[in-house]
Amino acid sequence: MSARVGTPLWVLLPALALVPLALLLPGLSHGGGWSLVGRFALAALRPSLDPLVLGSALRGLGVTVGMALLGWALSLVLGLVLGALSSRLVWRQCSGRLWPAELIRRLLALPRSIHELLWGLILLQLVGLQPAVAVLAIAIPFGALVARVVSDQLDALPTSSLAALRTGGVAAPAALLTAMGPPLLPQVLSYGGYRLECALRSATLLGVFGLGGLGTELRLTLQSLLFSELWTGLWLLLAAMLLLERLVGWLRLRWTMPPRLSLSPQATEASGRDTASAVGRSGRELLLGAALLLPVLVAVAWSLEVDPRSLLRWQPLPPLPPADWGAVAALPWPTLVGNTLSLTLLAAALAVGVAPLLLLLVRPWPLGRAAVQGLWALGRLWPPPLIALLLLFVLHPGVVTGALALALHNLGVLGRLLLESAEHRGETTEQALLSAGSGPRLALLYGRFSALARPYLAYGAYRADVILRESVVVGLVGATGLGSQLLEALSSFAVDELAALMLVYAALTLLGEDLSDRLRRRLLAG
Repeated sequence: MSARVGTPLWVLLPALALVPLALLLPGLSHGGGWSLVGRFALAALRPSLDPLVLGSALRGLGVTVGMALLGWALSLVLGLVLGALSSRLVWRQCSGRLWPAELIRRLLALPRSIHELLWGLILLQLVGLQPAVAVLAIAIPFGALVARVVSDQLDALPTSSLAALRTGGVAAPAALLTAMGPPLLPQVLSYGGYRLECALRSATLLGVFGLGGLGTELRLTLQSLLFSELWTGLWLLLAAMLLLERLVGWLRLRWTMPPRLSLSPQATEASGRDTASAVGRSGRELLLGAALLLPVLVAVAWSLEVDPRSLLRWQPLPPLPPADWGAVAALPWPTLVGNTLSLTLLAAALAVGVAPLLLLLVRPWPLGRAAVQGLWALGRLWPPPLIALLLLFVLHPGVVTGALALALHNLGVLGRLLLESAEHRGETTEQALLSAGSGPRLALLYGRFSALARPYLAYGAYRADVILRESVVVGLVGATGLGSQLLEALSSFAVDELAALMLVYAALTLLGEDLSDRLRRRLLAG
């Protein structure tokens, strides 16, 4: 009984990171930038409506959305192909061997572990500034991530229908497509919609580091302290992101959610016809959507002047210094790795723990909940490097500043997930507790949070793995750790140091991925 009572409190345990944060912040703050923060906040109510500013922001938003759409579409194609090639089930059915699937899985781990920003900066050095760089920087790691999800889902699906087809003499490729394609499709659609939202955020982030689009304008206006113009771009980006979220959510419900069934024979028969009709309708709509998407992608690529052939024309690099592996070995590796891990753990604890804490605090007040939702939307919208630059107005650079930037961004992602999950879990228990006289906060904690504690923490473990990858982003704008050292290596063309840092980053992210997978399995199994 005590374990069950304690379960809902698990979602609040990570919020204990607020205690050391409160002790550290006074020593890190400086008073020079509070007036700028106030100007920034007031400018949100008075964005610039100058036609030139609006036109520039709309053009930048169009470039960002176009790069996100192209990178996302390419990543889906790569992910589906590589996911099938790295599936144990596919290789077992086609050749009777498993080692090719294991080999491809290991090879895909490296591009998956390197953040899209690093891919963008490396490609920028090799082929110069062009939209194709941003598209490919999104497609490479996203494609590897989609491949991992597709292969895992394929290997986890029931194989009874596949075995029946194979027993009937159907060839392996046709049997796989017929038996495994329909049950896999809803999961691919759901995850693909999520990756599209991520692609928009990544395209904005790449723009912050000079790869074009609205992100570039956001960083320039922030550095120039033109806050009204900055908020013009931010409100437009927020509108585009919310519209995309609604569209993706509607399509996910329409194409992946089956109709409800009834227990009566007549209703069951009618429901079976409705289910078949719904599946057929979804398939037709999906094919129509894909057919309409292809010319849109071609038009977007033409308007952005994306030329894949330009990626084959590498620009001459400056003379590279000779490799000095002794200097590489002499780098303060324990400090760099320790700061990166500390930043990741602090950011993950804050993001996971503060989301349920805020919901509990504002539970009795509907306006407070709306305000929290608005803050979470802005957190998802605002790229971590820009949050870090804003925090530098009042805080010294370091691990805590970088962790706060990542925590605020990921708090928006986790808060949205928690709110959506809370709407569908534990409602009956919460109503029973309210009827018994419990307060609204206690009813929320032991009603809804009790039902979603394990899956929420499981997703928090996955999000910690994402934060570890993202730590390179705030490292490149002043936070200490491997990211700061990467920036120095890139700026000085120290290829040996850059290679070593990327290998260490890849090893850390793969280790974090394995640990988060183990923790998720334990939480969900419990």
